[in-house]
Amino acid sequence: MLEFLIPNVVVCHAVEAMLFASVACAILGVIITQIQISSIGFTMAHAAFAGAAIGMFLSVNSTLTAILASVCVAFLIGPLSDRARISPDTALGLLFGISMALAIFFIAYMQTLGRGFSAMGLLFGDVISLYREEIYLLAIICVAAIVMVVLLYKEITSIIFHRRIAESLGIRVQPVYYTMLFVIALTVSLALPIIGGLLLYVWLVTPAAIALQFCNRLSSMFIVAPIVAAIVSVSGAFAGLEYALPVAPLTAVAFSLVFIVSVLVSPRRRIAKQKG
Repeated sequence: MLEFLIPNVVVCHAVEAMLFASVACAILGVIITQIQISSIGFTMAHAAFAGAAIGMFLSVNSTLTAILASVCVAFLIGPLSDRARISPDTALGLLFGISMALAIFFIAYMQTLGRGFSAMGLLFGDVISLYREEIYLLAIICVAAIVMVVLLYKEITSIIFHRRIAESLGIRVQPVYYTMLFVIALTVSLALPIIGGLLLYVWLVTPAAIALQFCNRLSSMFIVAPIVAAIVSVSGAFAGLEYALPVAPLTAVAFSLVFIVSVLVSPRRRIAKQKG
């Protein structure tokens, strides 16, 4: 898609993948952080990680198994907490623990079979070995995330403000909530091979946290977060490939540095100082 700007095919694919994955994650990250369900993003990221590990062990499509695992976890959160009479946080903790146990088991078992190297991409991401179809899927889910926010903006803002009040106003909270979880699950699963299971949470939370330092309105966060994510991720892809550095870990470090700087120069920090 960007071949007319970046002639090198490998670099072009890496930049496209990082661009689409970062924008989708940043948009959904705003929702995750504002509804204060960051633990859901964390749990689904590791569920996708476990699903992909199982897929690689069984020699089937790891992206498909990652999608199945993360979607299952997304739709198990509510029923598990209701049926088992436990809090959503406890349910998320259980699902996270199960996901990590499965992922570590299958990765460790693959290592004993001499197949451990193939799992490295799941841990730290791999922007080199990408197929054109994977990039198309990332582009589609990126557009889907944008369309979801545009079409359901009123409902999303109402849920963020107060879920119970949104229900009392006649907003169908549960379908909207599960739609968001479904899109998050798909995004996490498709971004997993590029970013890696150990780093994916950075993309889901940090851009929104950076935007929060400068934005007072939710609509502004939906614009600033993906712009920041795109700039940092594309820069990380170029720098990593240019200097033979691991792209996803390098970009995660860059996100951390940008967040630290944003906190230091944030208008919110200056206002808080003045009030103090």
